[in-house]
Amino acid sequence: QVQLVESGGGLVQAGDSLSLSCVASGDTFSSYALAWFRQTPGKKREFVAGISWSGGRTYYADSVKARFTISRDNAKNTMYLQMNTLKPEDTAVYYCAADTSGVVAGLQESYEYDIWGQGTQVTVSS
Repeated sequence: QVQLVESGGGLVQAGDSLSLSCVASGDTFSSYALAWFRQTPGKKREFVAGISWSGGRTYYADSVKARFTISRDNAKNTMYLQMNTLKPEDTAVYYCAADTSGVVAGLQESYEYDIWGQGTQVTVSS
């Protein structure tokens, strides 16, 4: 089964940029719709961005639109999240997720995704 591993989190200041990566094992990565979610203590996991299996369609939460960019490189089995102009409210654990049905991209409920990474912490100080 595919496993996902995130990296790239850290502590930055407001206004800074950060890039997250999600590397997948397995050879069926290119057929999956993927997404980034984030979660803070006591809150439900929140959709951040999604991307279709080909990378041709992308979707964003209103809170990150125009600041974050999701992309993928199927040849490298890797998905990325470029985060610019970070705000303290972006502080969270960020998770990558895969929907192995791959039929519909941009789904915004966590239960739609069946494979998850372990998460990477992003902290934005004011």
